[in-house]
Amino acid sequence: MRVCLIYDCLFPHTVGGAERWYRDLAERLAAEGHDVTYVTLRQWPRGEQPQIDPRVRVVAAGPRMALYTASGRRRTLPPLVFGAGVLWHLLRHGRRYAVVHTCSFPYFPVLAAGLARPLAGFALVVDWFEVWSRSYWLDYLGGFGGRVGMLVQRACAMVRQRAVCFSELHAARLREAGLRGPVTVLRGLYAGSVEPAPAQPTAPVVMFAARLIPEKQVTLALAAVALAAARVEGLRGEFFGEGPERGALDAAIAEHRLEGVVSARGFAATETIDAEMRRAMCLLLTSRREGYGLVVVEAAARATPSVVLAGEDNAATELIEEGVNGTVVTSADPQAVADAIVRVHEAGLALRESTARWFAQNAEWLSLESSLRKVLELYASSRVGPSRSRSTSMS
Repeated sequence: MRVCLIYDCLFPHTVGGAERWYRDLAERLAAEGHDVTYVTLRQWPRGEQPQIDPRVRVVAAGPRMALYTASGRRRTLPPLVFGAGVLWHLLRHGRRYAVVHTCSFPYFPVLAAGLARPLAGFALVVDWFEVWSRSYWLDYLGGFGGRVGMLVQRACAMVRQRAVCFSELHAARLREAGLRGPVTVLRGLYAGSVEPAPAQPTAPVVMFAARLIPEKQVTLALAAVALAAARVEGLRGEFFGEGPERGALDAAIAEHRLEGVVSARGFAATETIDAEMRRAMCLLLTSRREGYGLVVVEAAARATPSVVLAGEDNAATELIEEGVNGTVVTSADPQAVADAIVRVHEAGLALRESTARWFAQNAEWLSLESSLRKVLELYASSRVGPSRSRSTSMS
């Protein structure tokens, strides 16, 4: 099958959950013998090859551009440029694809695919990692820009498509946004081993791993670790990640004299993250916005429970079974988060054993392989041939 994957980022040139999903999906499809084209913005220096399985054909539909402002917000120009590049590519080459599979964000590629589809005849699959709420749009872009963003998001939801979500939260929002047709909810994004790690006693280490953007609320996490350290002897915080909030993190560490308690370690190699996650007492996710929360699954695979902050835009709470593989904090208050960290410490090895059992029981549907099988089924049911109706649906 000829498949076109569309996303403006490519792992590891940029790092994130969606980047890893499309990279893994492209490589697994290619490994199974499918003809895969990955359309993206250029993120690698000219003269070099993108870092991906060579069986995947990579097409740059736009130049190398800075995607984020200094504050961590997405810039407006790159999505417009990328949308135009996608439209041009699909108008020229769309007929060669059986399926075009794109991310809803940054929106304009969805509109481009919707325009090209009647001419090219491909099936269109759209991943909705997130459907932003009205309050988030207004907070992100202000009054006028936020309302424009909501209209663009709604226009994308109205494009005829096979929609995929990764949480019930965003599936419900997508239906409310006006999607016509079914929504397939996938739960498996984890590409690692489905064999759970053995539960072992650990050092009192709280691990934070995320891109340091305002939504991740890293200074809240730091304040909570500091409060918890006053109650748990020897407790430390290991913070991994880079981004526009790195300066605020470093400043907060210095201001509160936490150099001996918290380490800001930046981006680290996969092997380092794996080792630190295995020895951590818990993973701390203070993000107020998550479309899935892959890091929670990664931690559970290593028998490490998670402390997750609830929020109207945080779907990661769907991955927590309270008291089984972690806990959900309902208040964005440092003391409440610190209390949760202390509870995890007091639960000790029993909670790690429970987390390992939770992962073992759920590993199949959490795995990338399970989602890949469902995506292939979706592709097959979405394809339109001479004798097939364009209204074929998948339950």
